[in-house]
Amino acid sequence: MEWWLIYLLLGAGVGFLAGLLGIGGGLVIVPVLAYIFTAQDFPSDRILHLALGTTMATIIFTSLASLRMHHAHGAVNWWIVRYLAPGIILGTLAGSTFAGQLSTEVLGIIFVIFIYYAATQMWLNITPTSRHALPGKFGMVSAGSLIGVLSSLVAIGGGILTVPFLSMCNVKLQYAIGTAAAVGFPIAVAGTIGYIINGLLQTQLLPAYSLGYVYLPALVWIAVASMLTAPLGARATHRMQTATLRKIFVALLYFLGTKMLFNLFYAL
Repeated sequence: MEWWLIYLLLGAGVGFLAGLLGIGGGLVIVPVLAYIFTAQDFPSDRILHLALGTTMATIIFTSLASLRMHHAHGAVNWWIVRYLAPGIILGTLAGSTFAGQLSTEVLGIIFVIFIYYAATQMWLNITPTSRHALPGKFGMVSAGSLIGVLSSLVAIGGGILTVPFLSMCNVKLQYAIGTAAAVGFPIAVAGTIGYIINGLLQTQLLPAYSLGYVYLPALVWIAVASMLTAPLGARATHRMQTATLRKIFVALLYFLGTKMLFNLFYAL
């Protein structure tokens, strides 16, 4: 089977959805890659680690493209990025290191819980109310650390966590989204480095063309395709019923999460 074509189709679909709905693709890429890697007979107890590491690496490219777009529109608060970034980097490195020590089953349960949380948040359109001002430097570093840890454990760019946090701190939604896009880049870079290092330290043989827990063929084709189709999705936003498509996407998340949960318990 031409696996590169499957990776290309996955990247194209995720990129289009990201541009259309303004969401990151990590929550879709991870479970789909886990299924693909299983079909390719990768080591069963390292499949989810490879899926998480590879997905985190793809976010480097998509977050950079998103960052440039939001910066061009003046929607990035670089003061916030400056004080979140140290905690983000430390938390992401710690989270990816921690993930390397966990079993596939435990990682899978963590991911399923988060995917249900994200789907429910989108389904109910939960938006936090503004209650607090931004915390001081220590508070920003602490918040960044927590965002980094959770983002690296489930391979997301952090927007699902960063946007609600900034919104609760009286940051306008436009700037919260733009700043979250900027924060996604250090999350992706630090997380990728962490998954590479932890994969290289494993004594178990990983698939050929892997750099630690990053499977390079999947990374290349997914990144290329998603960067090509994301602008198409963004343009289609004005011509399609995105509310209906968002509901379909939520249903897809529930389906992927439930299927992964079933596979985990079936394998136990």
